[in-house]
Amino acid sequence: MSRAILPGLTEPLRARLQETLSGQRTGVPAWVTEFESGQDAGFFGPGSAVWAVHGGMPTLVAGIRALLMQALHPGALAGVYDRSRFREDPLGRLNGTIRWIFTVSYGDTAQAAAGSAWVKRLHEHVVGDYVDGHGRPAHYSANDPYLSTWVHLAFADAFLTAHERWGGPIPGGSDAYVDQWAIAGELMGVPDPPRTRRELKAALHGFADRGELRCDERTREVVDFVRRAPVRRSLRPSYAVLFAGAVASLEPRFRDLLDLRMPHLGPVPLPAASATRLVLRGAGALLGPQTAGERAARVRLARLQDAGRNASRA
Repeated sequence: MSRAILPGLTEPLRARLQETLSGQRTGVPAWVTEFESGQDAGFFGPGSAVWAVHGGMPTLVAGIRALLMQALHPGALAGVYDRSRFREDPLGRLNGTIRWIFTVSYGDTAQAAAGSAWVKRLHEHVVGDYVDGHGRPAHYSANDPYLSTWVHLAFADAFLTAHERWGGPIPGGSDAYVDQWAIAGELMGVPDPPRTRRELKAALHGFADRGELRCDERTREVVDFVRRAPVRRSLRPSYAVLFAGAVASLEPRFRDLLDLRMPHLGPVPLPAASATRLVLRGAGALLGPQTAGERAARVRLARLQDAGRNASRA
């Protein structure tokens, strides 16, 4: 097959994938370009564990896994179920989450703080009532440190686990990622976020040990929605593989709580891990080795470095 034909086959698929992740088929979103004009190096940078994890294709699995885990907490689920437009505008909600992740990961410190404050302002009106894991009536607020803690734990564990399975080496190891991403937790009001992989796992299981997690009809509805996410038709086969990979990556305890099974065909288990690896490799070939956020951050860092050199010569 000639090289002239290949772009004609791959470009529409790349555009649809980019649209799903960023909200636009071509170009770089303006909010990403703003990272170039930041005034400091940001919380993270080249060689950081956060850049290694958030810049890799396993994030495509991690996002699905995080949604599944977050749905296990009835308070966090109530906020999504009652107040979110996840049914009407699921990609809009996804784009908003990606925007926050990129801003904290690649923006300067002021942009990261402002992006987190923006999310918290949106959360001010996400309040209501729910029945907790013990069957007792309770009140939820999306900015409640207790619920913010669960969301942070589910997110960090999902992105770390997916990268451990399908990504490359993490500078400083898994503990470095948990420790660095604790900054994001603090920006979102999480008190004393975990700093090591062991602490992260212990905190996650602590919620289950205390009986604070459960799976009910609402949980199953959201899980089913995530399973059949309204992505473009051309992306559906790949998405099905990524969903299977996310389910396979769950710890048995949480997979059982979600009433999910390891991917299988009748009695035969399916090779979800290897199939996921192939899909992620294909996504990487389409999207390239660097995220738009990382490229913009590197432009800022180069500018700041040049300014520092010029100042030292003056």
